Amino acid sequence: MAWRHVTDGQWTKIAGQLPPPRPKPHGGRPPLAERQCFEGLLWILWTGAPWSELPRRYGAKSAVHRRLGQWARDGTLLTLWRAFVTELADRDKIRWDECFIDGTFVVAKKWGPWSGPPSAARERSSWYWPMARVLRSEFTWTRRPRRR
Repeated sequence: MAWRHVTDGQWTKIAGQLPPPRPKPHGGRPPLAERQCFEGLLWILWTGAPWSELPRRYGAKSAVHRRLGQWARDGTLLTLWRAFVTELADRDKIRWDECFIDGTFVVAKKWGPWSGPPSAARERSSWYWPMARVLRSEFTWTRRPRRR
């Protein structure tokens, strides 16, 4: 399936969920367009490519990545996710009886349980935490009682 851009109708729904741009009292470079950033994020998610491969038409990869961080911190990603899931649920496009939780796998270290704390070089990337915060929202993350 080929990558397609966000249509104008889709963008009007998305733009209503985004916070208004903050004024810059001291001037400076104008911020990247919201739609350009959003489509850049979707392109990264769709292709699974690293940030270094982001096409130039979506703006500088650092600017798009910075906007991702900003949207994650201020709750915009969670708002977008809620609106998206709500619209899908309203259209009966989600089959809640077939939803499941994906498992997490931990690498078993050789020579037993004594592995030290992870080094700073092995920390999660900055991409993981904003997406994990959104994807573990109340729509997808329900804690069930432990079975005995």
